[in-house]
Amino acid sequence: MGSIPDADGVGKVGNPVCGDMMTIYLKIKNGIITDCRFETFGCVAAIASSSMATELIKNKTIEEALKLTNKSVVSELEGLPPVKVHCSVLAEQAIKAAIEDYKSKIQSTHGGNGEDISSEG
Repeated sequence: MGSIPDADGVGKVGNPVCGDMMTIYLKIKNGIITDCRFETFGCVAAIASSSMATELIKNKTIEEALKLTNKSVVSELEGLPPVKVHCSVLAEQAIKAAIEDYKSKIQSTHGGNGEDISSEG
């Protein structure tokens, strides 16, 4: 839980009208997610989904993290009430948005040559 000030990728999803907002922060080195944190403003299910999703992608490759589904988050949580399943969808979307942010930073920094920006320095 919490933010990563120098995150390599940040994904923010949600709807402030319904009250669920989720931000996922990724630290990536050599294609591996070395740290993943979240800030969630919403219900207990949104917080639990965020936490489980970050645990499921830590130390995974970007490709493995992209395969995370809301169903796997719900399964690892041993279920969510049907009216709260949308929280697990938000977690999946936030992770994918953070990875897209990471990829766009690579393209803008290196002109799309695919180098890992986090392996520098």
